[in-house]
Amino acid sequence: MKKIGIATDSHSGIAAAEAQRLGIHVLPMPFNIGDTCYYEDVTLTRQEFFEKLDSGAVISTSQPSPEDVMQLWDRALTECEQLVYIPISSGLSGSCQTAVMLAQQEAYENRVYVVDNGRVSAPMHRSVLDACELANEGYSALQIKEMLEEVRADMVIYVGVQTLEHLKRGGRISPATAALGTILHIKPVLKFDVGTLDTFQKCRSFEKAKKAMLDAMHHDLETKFRAQYDANEVYLVAASSAVPEETDKWLAQIRSSFPGMDVMCDDLSLGVSCHIGAGGLGIGCSCRPKRR
Repeated sequence: MKKIGIATDSHSGIAAAEAQRLGIHVLPMPFNIGDTCYYEDVTLTRQEFFEKLDSGAVISTSQPSPEDVMQLWDRALTECEQLVYIPISSGLSGSCQTAVMLAQQEAYENRVYVVDNGRVSAPMHRSVLDACELANEGYSALQIKEMLEEVRADMVIYVGVQTLEHLKRGGRISPATAALGTILHIKPVLKFDVGTLDTFQKCRSFEKAKKAMLDAMHHDLETKFRAQYDANEVYLVAASSAVPEETDKWLAQIRSSFPGMDVMCDDLSLGVSCHIGAGGLGIGCSCRPKRR
């Protein structure tokens, strides 16, 4: 039995094959489409999801049940002494706070440590990889939780959106704003920053939106993350709800704009994609946790 196990949810963008390779557990997140509940990457594929989204189906995200969370933990704890659980940020979902409360139960006290470091999508994926590295370096579950939360503010991700329709459906913008934006061909850039989602910039074309994201990332590396960048402790990440050809073009643009930096690219989780829609592209970064 290993000492430390790692678990997360599917908002991390970690697919089953990678989870198996890393030796971690991933909790599939539930979705409601009409009266039917689906589970990401289990009973609902990405292709089926986008077909339903594009057809106008009303899709809503949901929290996993406490039973589903505890069943995942129970399975993981048959393989490890302690478990680090990294769910979606508490700023975006109540599932994190539910997990915190569950971890206080006698069966999980001092055995399950819930991390709330404001992450979703690719930065959340990066946190899972950080946790695996820290576990391999011999840190305890409590230390890993604390170290990941200490760099809570050391991340950002920008996402360019092709359509305002899904933001309108999710209540992020008003119908009037969506209608005006559509007429003016507005392509907004959203900013995920420590668990919050806000409009960062409104662009008149998607090419301008992509340039705005690259410029914003350069600015962040030169200012907010300058010390970590100079120390080579910044991980560049990308995310996409676009088709593979557009994703590849975006990655080429990122690599050209940031020569010499590695970039990890993920499919945007379905929980994010239901607000973004198809064709979304993103870039961001996450900083390496400070060692003790």
